[in-house]
Amino acid sequence: MGSFSLVHWAVLIIIVMLLFGRGRISDLMGDFAKGINSFKKGLADGDAPPAAAPPAPPLVTNASAVPAADPATTDVRR
Repeated sequence: MGSFSLVHWAVLIIIVMLLFGRGRISDLMGDFAKGINSFKKGLADGDAPPAAAPPAPPLVTNASAVPAADPATTDVRR
């Protein structure tokens, strides 16, 4: 009583095919596959990095651009 035999499965498949028809089942599977593909595409679009960020300002590396310390205000007591 626990499982179906091969005859039960064959009768079940024949009934399903008669109710839905071969074309109808393939259409349903095609729609299901399209739904999965659009879901995956939506997930991939959500993982895309945002648009190009504005570039960072350049760092000052030229020593002459840095103002020199005033000797009168410099603390020499270290």
